[in-house]
Amino acid sequence: MSKRSTDILFDVVGIGNAIVDVLAFTDEAFLTRHRLNKNTMTLVDEARAEAVYRKMGQTTECSGGSVANTLAGMASLGARTAFIGKVKNDQLGSIFIHDLHAVGVHFSTMPLESGPSTANCLVCVTPDAHRTMATFIGACSQVAEEDIDEEIIAHASVVYIEGYLWDTENAKAAIRKAITLAKETGRKIAFTLSDVFCVDRHRAEFLELIKNDIDILFANEAELKSLYQTDDVEQGLSQLKGACPVAAVTRSERGSVVLSANGVETVPTEPVARIVDTTGAGDLYASGFLFGFTRGRDLSACAALGNRCAGEIIQQLGARSMRPLKNLVA
Repeated sequence: MSKRSTDILFDVVGIGNAIVDVLAFTDEAFLTRHRLNKNTMTLVDEARAEAVYRKMGQTTECSGGSVANTLAGMASLGARTAFIGKVKNDQLGSIFIHDLHAVGVHFSTMPLESGPSTANCLVCVTPDAHRTMATFIGACSQVAEEDIDEEIIAHASVVYIEGYLWDTENAKAAIRKAITLAKETGRKIAFTLSDVFCVDRHRAEFLELIKNDIDILFANEAELKSLYQTDDVEQGLSQLKGACPVAAVTRSERGSVVLSANGVETVPTEPVARIVDTTGAGDLYASGFLFGFTRGRDLSACAALGNRCAGEIIQQLGARSMRPLKNLVA
């Protein structure tokens, strides 16, 4: 377990994509027409993003990004968090900065003055509440080693990294710098696999990271099966066991499975009144899990809080909770 100390200023510092989400309810035919694979994230260029956006109808805009969502959730639980990521000095960038600051997340990475626009993610929510994403990464791709604040890394209990960032060489260099700094200062390193196609693109490198650098891994069933190229979840769990000190695998309505040196533990979830949008379920699971972890709770309690946070977020549209999450801690 992680222990708090006098030099810890942040429970978690996250490194990830700074994205503004644009959400809309669509149907299955919309996904087919725009060549979007259901329940996954597709990277698109700015022109294609604009074309999809024009056909989406009424939308809701809110700041997003996987790790940023997790940090916002942790802040709502009462944690101290910081974010490292790249936006441009434009309208969407201003929205992203404002929204993070408004929920209490420290964010001081300098924005771009020129180059790609702030990233946006078009989130298509189908009637079954599942979400399919088309993402223009824009300014996110420009995060680099000089954006890694050594003081923030040194004063955070956990450094949390987003697999989506692994798509550019400069971002890889930034992540490796953060990992080195975290190890030098004795901090824990958490990592999320992010998406099936992300795992498909970087499987070998992810397996190496998990083996050599990661203390806490987050994945869902589909990502786990992709990681080990199997159709059998149990086989995937068997291969994951012992690969890193702690791994948490989410299983939707079946809760989550936590693997550690103490064994394998299945933690059930609680039923929810109504599922509106599954966007951010995994992000908010990580919020609850890491909140518990940084407070020394046992792993089953961390997973239970993760399940509760995920259950809360899927009852609303979007991945930023409209209600304080502190009542879930007890």
